[in-house]
Amino acid sequence: MREQQTQYFVGLDIGTSTVRCVVGTTDPDDPSKAAIVGHGAAANSGMRKGVVAHIDDVADAVSHALTEAERVSGFQIHAATVNINGAHVGGINSKGVIAISTANRQITDEDRIRSEEAATIVNLPANREILQVFAKNYRVDGQDNIKDPVGMHGVRLEVDTHIVTAATPNVKSLEMALEKARVAISHRTVSSLAAAEAVLSREQKEAGTLLLDIGAGTTNLVVIEDGEVQYVGVIPIGGIHLTNDLAIGLKTDLDIAEQVKIQHATLAAAKTGKVKIKLHKQEYSFENEDIAMIVEARLDELFELVEKELKHIHKSQRLPGGVVLVGGTAKIPGIADFAKEKLQLPARVGAWQPIGGLIDTVSDISYTTAVGLMLLDMYLLPQGTHHGAAGKANEKVFGALDTVWKRIRRRVSS
Repeated sequence: MREQQTQYFVGLDIGTSTVRCVVGTTDPDDPSKAAIVGHGAAANSGMRKGVVAHIDDVADAVSHALTEAERVSGFQIHAATVNINGAHVGGINSKGVIAISTANRQITDEDRIRSEEAATIVNLPANREILQVFAKNYRVDGQDNIKDPVGMHGVRLEVDTHIVTAATPNVKSLEMALEKARVAISHRTVSSLAAAEAVLSREQKEAGTLLLDIGAGTTNLVVIEDGEVQYVGVIPIGGIHLTNDLAIGLKTDLDIAEQVKIQHATLAAAKTGKVKIKLHKQEYSFENEDIAMIVEARLDELFELVEKELKHIHKSQRLPGGVVLVGGTAKIPGIADFAKEKLQLPARVGAWQPIGGLIDTVSDISYTTAVGLMLLDMYLLPQGTHHGAAGKANEKVFGALDTVWKRIRRRVSS
């Protein structure tokens, strides 16, 4: 193992079908950027639709992914920034209001934090907890659309926030799995926000962009506009559902349907004739038109649900930055054009923001969330500290209360 005093960063994406781990350090040529030095992946059979169903199976998958990442990177991993997934994750809007207490009525950073804390005083069921809080904009004595009120003068400070919550039992189950795998939680976030950090440019974050992370069991979405998180949601549909549809529609086994999806699923112009799949020393043939019809039907349903979410927040056809697609299912040919047609927005498959090191080894867009989690781990890890010691476990409020998004915005604007 390498000298543990070297500063390094770890992202751990605990997906429905696969656990992925990415390790990075600061790029020697540009300390403001990250360089990937290791990665690992392991099949995960312990999750259902992004939620832990078998703690021991998830722990084993995490351990295998970490072991591989340690072998490649040479670092011993004790803590990581992880994602919380599943349909139980949801967002609500909330407002915080405070009076400015200083004698000269100048707003301080402490006042800003107090206003954000006031926004978290919401009625939540006993089985839900706050994961992250994002400040969308501030008001000072009625003056609206203020991005950073610190230094201004006023009597009354208000903040509009988007609060991401999750079911406490599901969060605790994930924490137990990670404890069994002997890895501490440095920070927690949702998959879509991590993926956005890996593929969205500053211009896209400012203009207004929808990121869709289409994984195996869920589709995570985040809307970012004016550099701020406006909405976070999770749709319980992913690549596994497409595999199941193919198995039913083609009347074949799941493992064969999975190969059909990987090799022949497309949303481009449908081919005629048959395709052949060879598995377990047997050959199977299916009609191209049948495959195309099944794939289109399932993804049409998915994008209908995405459109419903956009209408709910009044962003339907109103995002100049368009749609950016990531995740394993985003590899289906023609999906960007299909999304463009269904959502009436510009659409493209995500591409990496500047990252150094072994980026070619994680070029598959399935690694987007893991890379983004590693980047967030880099931005959040205090200078001079190291992951050789256990991280801050079970951090409750991430985002605006920890000034995370503001740090990231300052970094991209400098």
